[in-house]
Amino acid sequence: MKRGTKILACTVVIGGLGATAFAVSSAGGSEDGETGTVAVERGEIVDRALAVGRIEPLVEVSVKSQLAGVVRRMFKEPGEYVRRGQPLVEVQPNPTPIELVEARRNVELRDIELQQLVRQRDRLSALRGRGFVSEEEYETVARQFDEASLQVQMATERLALLSEGRVTIGDEAVETVITSPIQGFILEKMVEIGDPVVPLTTFQEGTALMTMAEMDELLFRGTVDEIDVGRLAEGMPVEITIGALPDARIEGRLTKISLKGRDEENATLFPVEIAVVPVDGAALRAGYSANAHVIIERRSDVLVIPERLVRFEDERTLVTVRLGPEETEEREIRTGLSDGISVEVLDGLAEGERVLEPPRREIT
Repeated sequence: MKRGTKILACTVVIGGLGATAFAVSSAGGSEDGETGTVAVERGEIVDRALAVGRIEPLVEVSVKSQLAGVVRRMFKEPGEYVRRGQPLVEVQPNPTPIELVEARRNVELRDIELQQLVRQRDRLSALRGRGFVSEEEYETVARQFDEASLQVQMATERLALLSEGRVTIGDEAVETVITSPIQGFILEKMVEIGDPVVPLTTFQEGTALMTMAEMDELLFRGTVDEIDVGRLAEGMPVEITIGALPDARIEGRLTKISLKGRDEENATLFPVEIAVVPVDGAALRAGYSANAHVIIERRSDVLVIPERLVRFEDERTLVTVRLGPEETEEREIRTGLSDGISVEVLDGLAEGERVLEPPRREIT
């Protein structure tokens, strides 16, 4: 019983394979009058390289504080246009009790040192008048007195900054209000009222309060695949498309090609920069995702056909040309520039001739 079942199954499988092979052979050999044709026409071929990235300002400034404290007041919000020197953020000093006590005691100590030098200077001044002290000794004490006076002034100013947040040095008022370093737009703020602020020093980056940019000069920063980067050169024209602005026609020029690639998702990509030409009527914003098509070569008013019509056999480039209702001809042609969809015909075809579509292969 089991043996008979196995034989039947083998017979069905073999029969199915035979039917499939017949269907493939029949479909591959069909060339009837219903096969479509494409006319040879004149058009434009553009060879492009795709770069994927985003729109960014040429210069973006990070605003930081040189004083420690907490954010007390915000004068401007993201999106506002400000001029150089306008107030942005007020940072209120927030010293610890120990820092405040040390600052006050430091003022007292410096004042004690100054009073001692005052008495010493007066004493030496009297002795110098009698000829008991040399001029050099008196000048040394006088210099120490001047230094001690500056130390007292510095300690007093530091105490004023810690306790009040402002101090006047000479004719210049020093406050804890951070002003705009450039003229431009506020892109983003990173702090809120009450947030702590770490100062910018030689040893630490400090807390970023805001980012600003002029937005007059914009760049496209993105990456190009290593397959295309060898064909690029600085100065090539670029067409940029932005998903948020589908109707905007944005142009640019390739300004920088990185000498070193980076690996991303098993692909080697090279960073590029493209200067964006200002566009009337289109408000470009920092952070827009965009695609840039670098124009490597452009040929206009040339004969073109779809690249799918071309066959390559024995180092020859062939197409099938329809000469009449029932007459076709295999013809060798010479091709030129291709954009992956259409190809330029340099020789072998004339405008208006019709080229057969390749037969479709159907597998049942």
